[in-house]
Amino acid sequence: MPNVKPSTVLGRQLGDELRRSREAAGLTTTAAADVLDCTKGKISRIENGHVPVRTPDLIALMQAYGVTDAETVERLTSLALRANRRRREGWWHEYASVLSDAYRDQIETESICAGIRTYQVQLIPGLLQTPEYGRAVTVASRAWRTAEEIDRFVEVRLARQERLTGENPIEFWAVLTEGVLHQQVGGPAIMAAQLEHLLAMAQQPNITIQVLPFSRGAHSGMFGPYVLMSFPQLASLDLVLTEAPTGNIWMEREPEVAQYRALFDDARMTALPPAESLALIQRVTKEHKT
Repeated sequence: MPNVKPSTVLGRQLGDELRRSREAAGLTTTAAADVLDCTKGKISRIENGHVPVRTPDLIALMQAYGVTDAETVERLTSLALRANRRRREGWWHEYASVLSDAYRDQIETESICAGIRTYQVQLIPGLLQTPEYGRAVTVASRAWRTAEEIDRFVEVRLARQERLTGENPIEFWAVLTEGVLHQQVGGPAIMAAQLEHLLAMAQQPNITIQVLPFSRGAHSGMFGPYVLMSFPQLASLDLVLTEAPTGNIWMEREPEVAQYRALFDDARMTALPPAESLALIQRVTKEHKT
C-alpha cells in the first residue's frame, strides 16, 4: 500500500465514526483486527486517523459493524475518499516551505467543503483580505523572517480566495464585530481599500457579510473567533476551527459543532442585517479616508 498521509482532520473524523460504529456493534479492537487480518495497533491507528483506510477495508469494517444504512455508508465512503487525498494533488503543495501542517489541513478542508460560516472579532477573514491588508497581518504576526517568506504566504492567502470566486464557489457567511472595521491594519489607506473590497465582495450571491455593532453590548460570541466548515447533505461531517498563536484547534464531535452552530445563529441574529451592515461599512470607510 502506498505511503499516503491522510488529512489529519478528516482522517481523525473518519476514525472516530468507525470507532463509534465498532463500539455500537459491541466489538473489540481485537475482533476488528480479525476482520482485516491485521494487528490491533492498525485498528487503533485507523481510529486515531493516523493511517489511511483502503476502500476494501472500509467496506469490510462497515459490514462487520452492521453499518448498512445507505446514507451512513455513503457518508463514510465519501469521508474516506476525502481523507485519503494526497496533499501533493493540491495547489498548496508548492508552498510547503511556508505552510504548517495545520494550515495545510485548513486549506485542504476549504477545498472540499461546501460552505463556511465565520465569526471574527479582530481581523477581516483571510478569504476576504486584500493583498495589502494580508501583508500587514502577515508582517505583524512575526511568524516569517524573510521578505520571500512573507510574499509566498500572502500568495497562499490570495490563492485560497479562489474558493469564493472560482468554479463551484462555496457559500460564505461572515459576522464581524464593529471593531474589525476600525482596527487600523496597515494604516487608514489600506483599511479604506480593504473595506471597499468587502463592499464589492458582498455583492456576490454566495457571500453574506454582517457587522455586529458596539451598541449591541454583551453577547454570546464575545469569547473569540471561529470558523464553521460544512459539507453538502452531510452535516455530521461539519468541522469547527479556532485559531490561537500556538496553532489551530479543530473540533469535530457533533455536540461541540452544534454549540458553535448555535453561537453563529446567535451572532447573525444579534448583528445588523446585511443591508444595514454594508451601510455601516460604507460610513467607516469614509472615516478611514478623512
